[in-house]
Amino acid sequence: MGVPMVARSVTAPAEPPGLAVGSAAAKTAEEVLRDLGTDRAGLSGAEVARRRIRVGPNAVRSDRARLAPLVVRQLRSPLLLLLAVAAALSFFLGERTSAVIIGVILVFSVGLGVGNEFRAARAAEALHAQIRHRCVVRREGRTAAVDVTELVPGDVVELRLGEVVPADLRLLEVTGLECDEGVLTGESVPVAKSVVPVPDGVALADLASAALMGTVVHAGSGLGVVVAIGAGAEFGRIAAGLTEGEPETEFQVGLRRFSLLLVQVGAALTVAIFVTNVLLQRPILDALLFALAIAVGISPQLLPAVVSTSLAAGSRQLARSKVLVKRLVCIEDLGDIEVLFTDKTGTLTEGRIGFLRAVGPGGAPSAEVLRLGLLCSDPDVAGADRGGGSALDAALWAGAADQVDELARYRRLAAVPFDHDRRLASVLVSDGDGVPTLITKGAPEGVLERCAEVPAAARGVLDAEFGAGGRVVAVATRPLPGRAAIGPEDERELTLRGFLVFLDAPKASAPGALERLARLGVTVKVVTGDNAQVAARVCEQLGLPVAAVVTGGELDATDEARLPALVARTTVFARVSPAQKARIVRAQRSTGLDVAFLGDGVNDALALHAADVGISVDSAADVAKDAADIILLEKDLDVLADGVVDGRRIFANTIKYVLMGTSSNFGNMFSAAGASALLTFLPMLPTQILLNNLLYDASQLAIPTDRVDAEQLARPARWDVGFIRRFMLFFGPISSVFDFLTFGVMLWVFHAGPALFRTGWFVESLATQCLVIFVIRTRRVPFLRSRPSLALTAAMFAVVALGAVLPYLPVAPALGFRPLPVGFFAVLVVLVVCYLGLIELGKVWFYRALPGAPAARVRREGYRVLRRSRRFSSRRAAPGRAAGRRRRRRPAGAATVAAPVAARDGEPGRQPV
Repeated sequence: MGVPMVARSVTAPAEPPGLAVGSAAAKTAEEVLRDLGTDRAGLSGAEVARRRIRVGPNAVRSDRARLAPLVVRQLRSPLLLLLAVAAALSFFLGERTSAVIIGVILVFSVGLGVGNEFRAARAAEALHAQIRHRCVVRREGRTAAVDVTELVPGDVVELRLGEVVPADLRLLEVTGLECDEGVLTGESVPVAKSVVPVPDGVALADLASAALMGTVVHAGSGLGVVVAIGAGAEFGRIAAGLTEGEPETEFQVGLRRFSLLLVQVGAALTVAIFVTNVLLQRPILDALLFALAIAVGISPQLLPAVVSTSLAAGSRQLARSKVLVKRLVCIEDLGDIEVLFTDKTGTLTEGRIGFLRAVGPGGAPSAEVLRLGLLCSDPDVAGADRGGGSALDAALWAGAADQVDELARYRRLAAVPFDHDRRLASVLVSDGDGVPTLITKGAPEGVLERCAEVPAAARGVLDAEFGAGGRVVAVATRPLPGRAAIGPEDERELTLRGFLVFLDAPKASAPGALERLARLGVTVKVVTGDNAQVAARVCEQLGLPVAAVVTGGELDATDEARLPALVARTTVFARVSPAQKARIVRAQRSTGLDVAFLGDGVNDALALHAADVGISVDSAADVAKDAADIILLEKDLDVLADGVVDGRRIFANTIKYVLMGTSSNFGNMFSAAGASALLTFLPMLPTQILLNNLLYDASQLAIPTDRVDAEQLARPARWDVGFIRRFMLFFGPISSVFDFLTFGVMLWVFHAGPALFRTGWFVESLATQCLVIFVIRTRRVPFLRSRPSLALTAAMFAVVALGAVLPYLPVAPALGFRPLPVGFFAVLVVLVVCYLGLIELGKVWFYRALPGAPAARVRREGYRVLRRSRRFSSRRAAPGRAAGRRRRRRPAGAATVAAPVAARDGEPGRQPV
């Protein structure tokens, strides 16, 4: 048990212990334990609390929703700040009314963006609060599962297959331990670990005696002591240096870059507008305010709010559809899925395995085979899959209750548990009088190859059972006189005794779900540990076309260069190990497709980490749930299809805002530039431009509620800046044409002065900007073949109506408006109808001539690190500021998981927007 913590605390360092992982790896395990003031039994609860106060949480980021950063981001626009300074200057120069109005509108505009982004941030915080990433530690000689953020230097941590290492550890014990360190070193080959010290000063990739934070346990198990946490760990330093915010998808990166492009273009035209007004000898302050207001109106300030609102609404919709996403950006990733690898049990089948019969090698019923199968099983199984075949054992015991009494005379002497490489389990039993007998049970291929001889009839029986879709377990024996212990090496020269046959019926809802995924452009492939014939038979029964079947042995015989082509043309992968599953996923991703993996067992964790989107179920093993990005509350492909649709709907609705905003704003730039050059007065006051922008932005918040046409959901989409640029350059000038028609009507029909002219353009501009969404939102004929949502329709017409009545309200004079003649509204209706009609005609031509070149999918450097850093997120204060803060209580019903959130590489994609 080691030295009691009370005695040890006297000599513990005054400051919390911690070591650089490089120096710890160069010392012996006992030296590191002594330096950290701990031992193999772990720390005491009091010592853990003391150290946590000093060092804070084991976190590299914070998930708290904070207003201040959002306000700063909204105010970070230099154009916005310049306008605020110019408004303040005009206030002190006597233009107080205009300055106050500009200030109020700016506050409302910033508040609109901040409010909606903060609501989305709170939704993300609540979402993350439902997930607890846990690891197993030893404290005071006892093991317990704790949140990874609660680790402190000196904690002793147990490592298991599929888990992410929760901190930098100096290894104390290893059993075949290998770690995938690609997230830190870029190496794809797992690194074998040992407890032998390494030379001082070796490279990170050569720290064989250490397990590094953020890496994945690829094989074996181990025990290690925490030497560094949070930003002090190697992974933490990298993650903290990248960003503090939510990891960006390539879609979000594209939005940001395109926004910057639009701002740059707008800035150039704004300077031109300002210079034009100065040359026309207009007041410099008025010209500056006008130019800056135009620039603010052009810049897509609401893009972050629209994206955040869409994602938050999507998370709520997915929750209602029984899909829990761990991060909001996972929704976009879910919509990008092109290939889905899934296990068979519970997804394509009912997941209720029933025992059918026990037969001898010749196919005759055999009570002896049943008895041997029961002896080589766990009599205490509860029906849950623990990764060792216990679901089959449970079905066997449930179907053979009358055999229990006959087993009482047998005594179990030793056992070799099931593992995913041997696919066998063995026990050594004695009936008290006879010779100890080895009973081996497992996959028929593994058992038969260990038999001294196999009757010819046995293979025919096996093929017949597989052909009928049954799951078959082979049973063999071997006498071992005088033995009291066994190992895997004893599983040889066996005598085949027969087969146990089970059945897991195909799921009734699976054919419809598979057909639906096919319509969504998602290719489904089956990855199973079951027999190839059984898997192919199930696919045949469900109507899933099987192009090819590949076994684990064939995968091992295929080199890395030929593997992607083999995986691409294969539908069923059978008898595969955990490492082979991950290899399959990586090979498919190398072909440039977005890959999801659906699994629920310990043996699925590596593949879940390797996929672009890891998907598990609420009833899964803890390590599988924690490795996944998305948790299905019901193991049903229909539920997954709902998630794919929601992800694509969010993308499509965000693109609607981008297309509408870029085209109308680009047109407004030219309209403002032309009007400034032709008129003897400012075509619109700065306050009016900002008010127009505020009302327009408010209407856009209803876009996330809009319906999406089926063809937009039929395949994944990609962010394509080239497409949006072409759209902007094509439709923007059409908007300017109708602005200039409005100018002509106001000047030559209504003989408008400055105030009336500005009022008319304000109303026309707001109406065309808002109503054009009904045409742009679909490639179909609007309203007739594609109906917008009620919320979007109401928001657009409400804003247009408000713009129309503003000139008649008491605030109109302060805003520079005057009532419009009744005839103007008749002209306005004609202009709007003609504008929308021309846009509709242009839309038909534009999409018909649209080039089909695919958009590339490229994720930025560090994306994998950022994704995995979500596992080390504090729900308290940000790292470095959490000392002494009281821990928040875990919410009732919060999900508990035991391994890390996955991280992904980005690969080129195929589909354009």
